[in-house]
Amino acid sequence: MPSTDYEQDTSTGFGPLRIKARGRAVMTNPTTNRGTAFTVEQRRELGIVGLVPTRVTNLENQVRRVYEQYQRTTTMLGRYLHLAGVRDRNEVLFYRLLTSNIEEMLPVIYTPTIGEAIERFSHEFSRPRGVFLSIDQPELMVDSFLNFGLNPDEVDLVVVTDSEGILGIGDQGIGGIQIAIGKLSVYTAAAGVHPRRCIPVVLDVGTDNLGLLSSEMYLGERHARVRGEKYDEFLALFVNTVKDLFPNAMLHWEDFGTTNAHRLLTTYREEICTFNDDIQGTAAVVLAAILAGVDVTGLELDDHRVCVFGAGSAGIGIANLIRDTMLRTGASETEEEAYSRFYAIGINGLYVDDQPELMPFQRPYARARADLADWAVADPNHITLADVIRNARPTILIGTSTRGGAFTRAIVEEIASYCARPIIFPLSNPTSRAEATPADLLTWTDGRALVATGSPFWPVDLDGVRYTIAQANNALIFPGLGLGVATSQATRISDGMIAAAAEALAGMVNAYRQGAPLLPTISALRTVSATVAVAVAQQAATEGLARNPLTDPIQQIYERMWQPVYPEIEAI
Repeated sequence: MPSTDYEQDTSTGFGPLRIKARGRAVMTNPTTNRGTAFTVEQRRELGIVGLVPTRVTNLENQVRRVYEQYQRTTTMLGRYLHLAGVRDRNEVLFYRLLTSNIEEMLPVIYTPTIGEAIERFSHEFSRPRGVFLSIDQPELMVDSFLNFGLNPDEVDLVVVTDSEGILGIGDQGIGGIQIAIGKLSVYTAAAGVHPRRCIPVVLDVGTDNLGLLSSEMYLGERHARVRGEKYDEFLALFVNTVKDLFPNAMLHWEDFGTTNAHRLLTTYREEICTFNDDIQGTAAVVLAAILAGVDVTGLELDDHRVCVFGAGSAGIGIANLIRDTMLRTGASETEEEAYSRFYAIGINGLYVDDQPELMPFQRPYARARADLADWAVADPNHITLADVIRNARPTILIGTSTRGGAFTRAIVEEIASYCARPIIFPLSNPTSRAEATPADLLTWTDGRALVATGSPFWPVDLDGVRYTIAQANNALIFPGLGLGVATSQATRISDGMIAAAAEALAGMVNAYRQGAPLLPTISALRTVSATVAVAVAQQAATEGLARNPLTDPIQQIYERMWQPVYPEIEAI
């Protein structure tokens, strides 16, 4: 149903819904439909008498009913599809259900279940959501966005993917639209970004996934992934179109391949308000956990040595933000001093300046070959993690390698032998690819390790202490960032704004108590997002990037947060 069938001020979380449609048209739009919760008077005014069961129920009873249906569904994909069906029928009900059970349902509507939904997209396709843009039809781009039905001042967020680097499953072609949809669901559930102020987009540039190309069910373009000049021209057209049509929107890049992720962010970050969650969001939440851990160690951040194992887009993004924080708050006076505290490891071992395969964003972390001359290593051409631990003695170990079990007992015990409170983050997803389990890390260090993970893990009981394991989930950062940007109408997203988000998150925990987590829990997501949003908006104003500097930040952020409750209805 076109948006002309209803009106609502989406710039506030409390606007009434003015409905022009009548009859069954009211029931088929997830924005206007509230099923059995329509009052008798509303049913008469909207022409839906007799179209729903007689009894009027409230939102709480509806939540109970769909939650019971959810619980009867036995597979994670089945639960994902059930929730998607609720969203397609009744948007308020979907988000009320989700926010009431956020810790339980986040892994269903987001990672890890979203990966299976993406893989199954062409087989489970039911109702299209979002904008599908084909590199073979660039002339249709403007019309495609206009057909989505939003005006220039009605869009806060555009989440886009080209599906090349989807989670841990790689190139998924047009199915990547699901990651954009899932991301926006989290923006709304966690931070109250109005669901009607968001556009999910997939850039269909082909796929190198032979399984998809050979499937008769596949719904995307049937050719290999386009690269090079044609790809760049298509991306430039996309960015310019978004900038022209939706000048206030934040452009969120999601799950682009390593080759393009850093390059696109670098190319466009000074031109538009743009953010890459895989690089900047991951970095911010990890920095928050590190800052909380550093407080416990009693050392300054500058006093730590950092080893990044699996230094690709995410790993280098984390290193960059830690480096910038050292430069801003620590004793490091030059970038060279800050870089000297990092040891980046890739598939060919420690990054060294004579390795030709290093990408431009990785090269600043390459160690000079001459500086390693006195290291005791088995193979100077492939310096391993064990070599780095033994020779460099890092105090912070970050895993973004997807190599399950890479942080062995020998490596962890070596760190614990010289570091009283080692900070060890096995961040790779899913659980099977985590570099170590929290239980092993705590056992091998006699409970001294400060641990955060990428996947959720159960608490660990050791020597009478229960250790709650912090999950470095990007959902603790990106929703609040988006809300802060939208409310302040920031023109750019600066490194200072990313750091402010991380510091606000770190400030919400007290990790000194033995066993306490280094990050807030997912159950506190709404409070976390609001706190992050205030910090981001204030930093944007400080840097002169806010078109709408907040005069009463807490109240203005609160008023902007959409609530999953049925709004007042006006039949017009």
